[in-house]
Amino acid sequence: MSRNSAVGPLFVVGMWRSGTSLLYALLNQHPEVALMYESDLPLLRPLFHRGRKRVDWWKRWEFWNSAPSRHQLASCDAGSDDLRSTAEKAWKEYAGLATIYGDKSPNYYDSLRALAREFPNARFVVIWRDLHDICRSILEARESSSFFSKRGIFCRAIVGYARLKSECNALASLGVPLCQIQYEELTKNPAEVMDSICRFLQIRFDGRMRILDGADRSAIYKASHHRGVKGDAIVASARRDDVLPGKLRWKIDRYISYWQGKTKVSWPRYPIPRTPNPKVAGSMERWWDALCFHALRAFDKFTVLVYCYAPLRLLQAYRSSQAQPQAAAAVKAESPALAQVSLQEADRVTHR
Repeated sequence: MSRNSAVGPLFVVGMWRSGTSLLYALLNQHPEVALMYESDLPLLRPLFHRGRKRVDWWKRWEFWNSAPSRHQLASCDAGSDDLRSTAEKAWKEYAGLATIYGDKSPNYYDSLRALAREFPNARFVVIWRDLHDICRSILEARESSSFFSKRGIFCRAIVGYARLKSECNALASLGVPLCQIQYEELTKNPAEVMDSICRFLQIRFDGRMRILDGADRSAIYKASHHRGVKGDAIVASARRDDVLPGKLRWKIDRYISYWQGKTKVSWPRYPIPRTPNPKVAGSMERWWDALCFHALRAFDKFTVLVYCYAPLRLLQAYRSSQAQPQAAAAVKAESPALAQVSLQEADRVTHR
């Protein structure tokens, strides 16, 4: 029996557009690893209120982001009604004979501690990327995903970046198993980085983990912003400085200057060379951004409650009304990238 068979789930987390999908695909190349792709079931905690799951929890989970059908899971009923046992049963069902199960999702970026409490034996792999490149990638992903076009996305990315760091620090202080890597180093030397993750997971490195060729990416949403991970070669996105608006770039620079001056260690590690900007994000700017972030996250939690408790028929009608304008815009623009977006993808991004 593998020594990992008695260990809890593995969570792969990072900010959006930071390389979590690439890392997921490479990890799942290992025969002992089988993670789900953004199952996000722990986000639907209201479905398991007071340890009693709703009768229609499976239908609502499918409606939320089509995770069961994307992973070809059969309808299941866990022996217990609590979130932990239900989620672990689903993850293990998908993993099959693989001993390392769990979930990859950037949507956990500010809830690592909550996950560690819910799943006491969990392990975490967090991937970082230069925040400039994250925001550039978000801008480019707008062509194929309305999620990245919604209001406050850059506030979420910038403040969320710091929240993820805070969550990592908390896990480290609690002694929770945590491995942190860099996207820039993963794309440059995948074998070395994946070998370090294997040592963390206490499994032998498999040479297939350094390439995408042959990786199962069937659970990844169909959208043009996933074309990189859908290919057979690991290619770092080309930097286009002209893509990032000046005000946003300067804001990121101010925050990076603030973080680097505040932390005892050199964080964030990228960009290299360091930004030659002596200005830092002031207290008023940080206060206002934090306030906006809290408001956005409060709205997200309200959305979760709606999707967990509102009548499904009403939710389906609302989703259809939101999807139709986007489909019409895709036809009008005659954009192949937009035309590729499935109805499920168009709907999913409205509540992530």
